[in-house]
Amino acid sequence: MRIRHAFALVLCAGLAAGCSSGNGTDTTATSAPSTSESAASSTSTTWQAPPAPGPFGSAVCGPGFLKSLTERQKLAQLLTVGVTGTADALDVVKSEGIGGIFIGSWTDESMLADSEVAQVADASAVPLMVTIDEEGGRVSRVDQLFGPDPSAREVARTMTTDQAYEMALERGRQLRSVGITVNFAPDVDVSSQPDDSVIGDRSFSDDPEVVTRYADAYARGMRDAGILPVLKHFPGHGSASGDSHTGAVTTPPLDQLQDSDLVPFRNLVDTEVGVMLGHLSVPGLTSDGLPASLSPQAVELLRDGTGYDAPPFTGVIFTDDLSGMKAITDRFDIADAVEQALKSGVTSALWLTTDDVPRVLDHLEDAVAKGRLPQSQVDASVLTVARAKGAVSC
Repeated sequence: MRIRHAFALVLCAGLAAGCSSGNGTDTTATSAPSTSESAASSTSTTWQAPPAPGPFGSAVCGPGFLKSLTERQKLAQLLTVGVTGTADALDVVKSEGIGGIFIGSWTDESMLADSEVAQVADASAVPLMVTIDEEGGRVSRVDQLFGPDPSAREVARTMTTDQAYEMALERGRQLRSVGITVNFAPDVDVSSQPDDSVIGDRSFSDDPEVVTRYADAYARGMRDAGILPVLKHFPGHGSASGDSHTGAVTTPPLDQLQDSDLVPFRNLVDTEVGVMLGHLSVPGLTSDGLPASLSPQAVELLRDGTGYDAPPFTGVIFTDDLSGMKAITDRFDIADAVEQALKSGVTSALWLTTDDVPRVLDHLEDAVAKGRLPQSQVDASVLTVARAKGAVSC
């Protein structure tokens, strides 16, 4: 029997129970609540899926889960790839046991409209992450299916945080109804850029406290609908120069990010979320020409937290897209980029097509065999992803 994607997105249940937890994904053209406005958090009840049936049972522990997988299957659990439609998704899930799929602007709309995601999830031996970019505004994948949501900036201008929560809860339920389990939103970048710039109206505000309040409301709405929200783009794209879709991007020095770009992450990383790393060069943090998405220093900053006065983060860390953004593709082959991301401690490497999955897995197996990618790193990342998906409960 296979684990069904009823998806023990006990994601929320597993994490809460104490388990440790654009094209890029920003497919735009080519990712401290106030007391008065957070009443919804005390009155809402987080939806929890029932335990998923399957070969691992409902209480499998980490060592048993790891023993059940081959090396290639472990590595496949650390990949999230874009699919063109149901057939493409079924093929990569059945042939390689991929850990997650990404629904993009190029994905056949019938996959969602005709409720075909369930058959893909049912084909997976381990609960499958089904991810999407659904921020509202110009970054939306379901506006034709469910109607538009306003951009983050418009939300902050026209809604209370309670209204933002209710909007996110409704959108999250709609996403859940078509099989989505992970949303690469909210965008917590702090930005005053013009609306149509790379971040622009995807940012709630140029005030980090406003961003924190509205992102918190949005994330709570998603979680309460059974969707894992993913904060992006760590450590902050809002004041960066350039667009990582078209080339290298540099932020202000790390010390200048402390009181602005990093504030929402500082306030929200301990609230049952995922985090996406941006393709950002950060003076004082990243080195060796590596952007944050491939940087061990950026992962350490996020995991440890002390470098920006935040709690440790134990959840899933995603890269931004590694195959469709020139900040990466101008310098790295996809297989090398994925290896570097995983070596750095990222738990899910994201890119846009299934074509290179076999080659990437061949490359990663070689990296483990030759010691470039430590086995301990692979196992730790596999368990982080598995806990978030409800495949491991202890």
